[in-house]
Amino acid sequence: MRWWTDLTEAGGEGMVVKPVANLTKTPKGLLQPGVKVRGREYLRLIYGPEYLQPQHLERLRRRSLGLKRSLALREYALGLEALRRSVAGEPLWRVHEVVFAVLALEADPVDPRL
Repeated sequence: MRWWTDLTEAGGEGMVVKPVANLTKTPKGLLQPGVKVRGREYLRLIYGPEYLQPQHLERLRRRSLGLKRSLALREYALGLEALRRSVAGEPLWRVHEVVFAVLALEADPVDPRL
C-alpha cells in the first residue's frame, strides 16, 4: 500500500485497474473493462477540500454509478465490434458505423466526476 501513497502524494492522479483477461464474460455479460482508482489529492480537486467529512462521504456513496458502468460497457462492446469488423476486412463504412455509435454514446449526459 505504500507504493500507492508514494504515487499519489507525489502528484500521481491514480490508475486504471483492469481484469487480467482482456475480454472477461460473466453470467450477466461482459465485465467492465476497467475502473479508475483515484488518489486523495485528485479527489479533493474534483469533490472539494472537505470531501472526506462524513456528510460528504455519505452523499458520494449514495450516488448511482449504474449509468456510468452501463455506458462504459456499451462503449467497450462497440469498440470490440469495430475491431472485429476491421479484422474481418469489412468495408470502412461498416467500421465507421460502430465508431460513430461510440461517439453518439459520449453525447449522453453523465456526471463527468464519476
